Amino acid sequence: MQKTKDISKASFLSLYWKCQLLGWGAVSTYWAYTVYFRDQYGPFYTALNYVLDIAIGVALTHFYRFIAKRYHWSLLPLAGLTARVIPSIILLSFLYMELVDFKWHLYWVYIREMDYTLWYSMSYWDPVFITGLRLMAIWILAYHLYHYHQNKLETARLNADLQLIAKQAQLDHLSNQLNPHFLFNSLNSIKSLISESPDTARRAVDLLSDLLRTSLYEKEVPFITLREELELVKDYIDLEKIRFEERLSISVTMDPELENCLILPLSIQLLVENGIKHGIARKISGGNIRLNIEKRDDQVVVTVQNPGSISKVEQMTGIGVKNLTRRLQLHYEQNADFTLENEGDDLVTATLTFPLRK
Repeated sequence: MQKTKDISKASFLSLYWKCQLLGWGAVSTYWAYTVYFRDQYGPFYTALNYVLDIAIGVALTHFYRFIAKRYHWSLLPLAGLTARVIPSIILLSFLYMELVDFKWHLYWVYIREMDYTLWYSMSYWDPVFITGLRLMAIWILAYHLYHYHQNKLETARLNADLQLIAKQAQLDHLSNQLNPHFLFNSLNSIKSLISESPDTARRAVDLLSDLLRTSLYEKEVPFITLREELELVKDYIDLEKIRFEERLSISVTMDPELENCLILPLSIQLLVENGIKHGIARKISGGNIRLNIEKRDDQVVVTVQNPGSISKVEQMTGIGVKNLTRRLQLHYEQNADFTLENEGDDLVTATLTFPLRK
């Protein structure tokens, strides 16, 4: 699975060099036309002059880009950026003039054997310096406008994501991870146990309290260990067994080396809850939930299987599934994956894949 950051970075470099070569190539075409028809350079020296003009333009502007990136000029306020851009344009224009004049001097003195002094050649400023000012100003302005646009887009995206997390985290965890319907059923089960089995009722209250605490507070923690997540799943299953009794069972298989691996809180619990809601609860005989956690290369693969079936509508509209998918995107970008599908007539498989972090 390719990384989004690497792809976007590679695309930017490709776009950058395309713009450099095409832009300076187009500008240098005018100078090639001039030296060929006006100064009679001939095909070979015209082509050489064309290549050198491109090299001069690319070298100077790439040097500017290196400095601007190293000192993060694109992040400066307008006043600070202007204070650096204007002197840079003047300096680059002067260097452009000197390099072009030196190239001109080498040709006329050593190829055409004209009697020009180095001082005479290097002090020839009009129109070379003016041309440099124009070209460098256009290039630097375009460069910073592009980065300004990119920064605005990135800021807007981050703000939208932060707002989404802040607003959805509290609502989704309470309404979905430990929804009111589940809470109502649990309280009714506990109520019936108070007179029949006080010890079991106390245990159920403790389990429900732990689950509520996790839903309310651990949602603020970006990651927890797999061991902690499985303890939460165990508490959740124990609490659900009060309602389903022998109709519900779970089998867990996990590589012991993965106990300290980090995972998004309540992610496996959500998959188990979905398995109970869409599978076990709909069957008179109940069933078994199979949870498997394994390592594949540098990825952790979590598989939850339960009897039953799930419709396409349930796959697409489930608040919990949408919430989990969004959290995976925000934390892992394109490095994580989640699938929920039917396998055969009576088996649903949920697969969660994410990078291994300890």
